[in-house]
Amino acid sequence: MGPTRAQFIQYAPAALALASVTAGPWSALAAAAAGAGAWAAGVSAPALRSLIACGITASGCGIAAHQILTTGMNPLFALGLAVPAGAAALAHHRNTGAGLSVLPATTAAGQSSQAQVITAWWTEFISGPTQTEGRKLIQPGAVLAHLSLDAGDEHASFSGIITVPQGQQVRVKAADIASVYQIPISQVEMGDPKHYAPNALPVTVHLKRAPELPEQPGITAGAPTTPEDLWAAHVAVPDGAMPGTTLTLTRYDGPLDWEGIATRDRKAIGTVNLQALAGNLDLETIQIALAPTDKPSQMGVRVMREHALMHGTMLSHVVDELAMDSRGYVRLGTYIDTRAALVPLAQPGSGARHLYLVGGSRSGKSGILEQILLSAHRSRIGVILASPQAGTIAGAHLAAYCGDGLDEAMGALRLAYALMLDREARYRSPAFPFTDPLVLIVIDEAHMLLSVSSPYHAEAKAIVEQLTRRSLKRGIGVVLATQTPLAEDLGNSTVIRSQLLIGGGAVFLRCAKGQGSLVGVNAVEGAEGIDLSMIPSSWPGQYAKVADRDMSGLAAEASAGPEDGTFGLGYLLTPGSQAVQFRSLHLDVPPASLAGSQPPVAVEGCQAWQFREVITQTAVVDQRGKNLIGSLADLLTKTEQGPAPLPQPRAQTDPAGPAADGQELIKPRILELLREESIPMTAETIARKLGTTAKNVKPRLSELKKRNEITNENGLWRAA
Repeated sequence: MGPTRAQFIQYAPAALALASVTAGPWSALAAAAAGAGAWAAGVSAPALRSLIACGITASGCGIAAHQILTTGMNPLFALGLAVPAGAAALAHHRNTGAGLSVLPATTAAGQSSQAQVITAWWTEFISGPTQTEGRKLIQPGAVLAHLSLDAGDEHASFSGIITVPQGQQVRVKAADIASVYQIPISQVEMGDPKHYAPNALPVTVHLKRAPELPEQPGITAGAPTTPEDLWAAHVAVPDGAMPGTTLTLTRYDGPLDWEGIATRDRKAIGTVNLQALAGNLDLETIQIALAPTDKPSQMGVRVMREHALMHGTMLSHVVDELAMDSRGYVRLGTYIDTRAALVPLAQPGSGARHLYLVGGSRSGKSGILEQILLSAHRSRIGVILASPQAGTIAGAHLAAYCGDGLDEAMGALRLAYALMLDREARYRSPAFPFTDPLVLIVIDEAHMLLSVSSPYHAEAKAIVEQLTRRSLKRGIGVVLATQTPLAEDLGNSTVIRSQLLIGGGAVFLRCAKGQGSLVGVNAVEGAEGIDLSMIPSSWPGQYAKVADRDMSGLAAEASAGPEDGTFGLGYLLTPGSQAVQFRSLHLDVPPASLAGSQPPVAVEGCQAWQFREVITQTAVVDQRGKNLIGSLADLLTKTEQGPAPLPQPRAQTDPAGPAADGQELIKPRILELLREESIPMTAETIARKLGTTAKNVKPRLSELKKRNEITNENGLWRAA
């Protein structure tokens, strides 16, 4: 069997080199014949050029050897001419080789190892020094240091650091290395020069890649699989949750455990529909947490396999952070990024703050209220507690006044309203700081008082609307808790919820299915798309334990741990921001045990507080149950427990008589009354005290106001 075409191309120049010593000029004919045969066999252009060069070298050596022998010189000189011919044959052999697979393998007989071969090729073609004349090196002096190999049955690669002398810069490119080792450029990985010294650059060369694994079932070729690809394909599209954004990963521990920053080019991202985002990423809403950054064009995104707040934060560990700081904030829990979750109870120099709390049964709402009572106690803030469902707040004794039960809770609301009227009478122009302490009105299960089915619906709704509107600048804040965000729980009053959200913040915990949506008529700015019913009652994996009758870790004597339920897990919303996932502090100890020996913070000894017993039993609306009593004096008159004799109403005369209700007679009497009482009054109260009708009084009040003799604020008239 004759030689193959590849063997002919590789070994023909060597035969020509040996024959040139004796054949003389005839070797040129043999070289020409070999080149013609190679061309006819369809050899590549580089191999053909190498073969011709080798043949010319061999021919030249043969002619010189023939001349030496014919002149009678020493034959050893003719034999020495075979050396350059052999070198040309070796160079041709290298140029036509198929790669490292044809290089000599490692043997015990002292032959070159694979590392030596790699280094030899690097030295020969890239760095030098080289013995091949006429070859131009890629970068002389660019040695390959710290060479390491990684070879197996399915792969082979080497890595090292390209190093040049100090003061020079590495100029070797990936394409240069690929051409030397005859591999695709995609198999050469070089470091970014911006991150390394100019004279040192790491490189990894994959001589042989492992075969790609077959596609997994269910994964379509070309479908996005990385978080960045999924984001670009589903979230950043025009109909996605965050159109026009790009995702930059900051941490990646798997497809269900990563963090990143979503960025929109020079445009604010705005509020994000969390439910839509979860749909785009094919996840549950509980697995996604958003964290606004300092830049409106960026939003932090976190995807979790195991929730970061599963193990909770113990109340006893952060008890020192419960007291109000100089900005008026207290710690309520922990954000998803482990930062402290703060809410304001006051704003120094401006008054108090509201808090809106939503949470169903077993969601942790009572625990947050107990924590607020403890924070108020440690911050020396007075508390009036209204708890329609008796016995639900363990820290109720920390309040200065507790209305426990439906009727008593309504009495607490009346007392809070009377306290606001009292402060309005004493602080006509709010001046801070108050000499009176800050006060929180805590209303638990507010739907039992405000819903249409409540016997106190009209009165409670009127009081809470006025408190949320007018109490902040008098140093009185409202903490209102309901079981759902539905409008019915607030007596169908849009005023109450809007004032609560504007005047402070909101906490949203788990609600019953179908009652936790914050979209539609229950929309809350900054919490778009959140469905509180999607917060699970237990962490992933707990249902499986119950189904499998797995009793491990359920010691009968051990106290419940934070991971036993999602108590206190929800969203915290502060004005002007996005709702952020957080979890309240875990009550590992009774809050009362952390209160110390200090007594409850007392409310100031004002008239409203002195007559609190009768005020809590007296309705503050008229007989129709609609119009509120507008002043503390009127309220005390109704209770018949006033601190001083009230002026007797003048005898009522015929409203139609000109002597009784003439214009010139009523105006002086109105001015006299307002100056004597020194408290604001409604038009109805003025009419009753003057023994006439409001129809006759209101036009006169308007005329006196035009003369700047009296003023009107929120329907309350007083002398200028």
